[in-house]
Amino acid sequence: MAVILKSPKEIDRLRDAGRIVAQTYEVLRPHVVPGVTTADLDRLAYEFIVGQGAMPLYKGHGALLGGQGREPRPPFPATICTSINDVICHGIPSAREPLREGDIIGIDIGARYRGWCGDTCQTFTVGQVDERSRRLVDAARRSLEIGIEHADAGNRLGDIGAAIQAYAEGEGFGVVRELGGHGIGRQLWEEPHVLHHGTAGMGIKIVPGMVFTIEPMINIGGAETRLMPDQWAIRTADGSRSAQFEHMLAVTDRGVEILTLP
Repeated sequence: MAVILKSPKEIDRLRDAGRIVAQTYEVLRPHVVPGVTTADLDRLAYEFIVGQGAMPLYKGHGALLGGQGREPRPPFPATICTSINDVICHGIPSAREPLREGDIIGIDIGARYRGWCGDTCQTFTVGQVDERSRRLVDAARRSLEIGIEHADAGNRLGDIGAAIQAYAEGEGFGVVRELGGHGIGRQLWEEPHVLHHGTAGMGIKIVPGMVFTIEPMINIGGAETRLMPDQWAIRTADGSRSAQFEHMLAVTDRGVEILTLP
């Protein structure tokens, strides 16, 4: 499948969708505290997104896992993904899963607004966390920033992955290999696939009109993963904690614009 370049008007529509998902975090932020369940957070996100005239993007989604050729999954049952501690991504919210002091939680949010998709992720600390977990969250955030810095037109996708890998591994963390960013538009997953590791100078050339996510998943331990029986949640193979940050970007003639800002 070819990369679908977006016009300035289409980028405007994607910006509208991206703003809604970004604003959802401002609704959730005060509630990411000990004792609140991930189902509580899911309900709050649903109510806000629908209140903006949008629809949850993940709910009912059942495509192949990141295009990796696995068997189709059951439809995703919730509005947001809630990934606690050693869950890398795609954690399913649960009324039986209250947050605890010292947890970290990645919250991935998607919304469809007037036919266009918005997709982003942030990792939150719950109360006071240990120093190693705080370093992990900071490193994941910085990995995303470094990826964005290398997303200029004229560079190649390999430049993004190589820069993220060099930084994260230099800080002593593992970079998940089998999952990556993706193009986005009217569909959640479009070309290109954006790796968070690799070789500079390799891969597709970045050109104006491309819209894609960068969403590095950074582990305290190794890069290996394991899929849970629900066919959605992916954990670190060694049980170490994982953190993720994601933005949706548009490459324009004037530079790179982050579309998922409130």
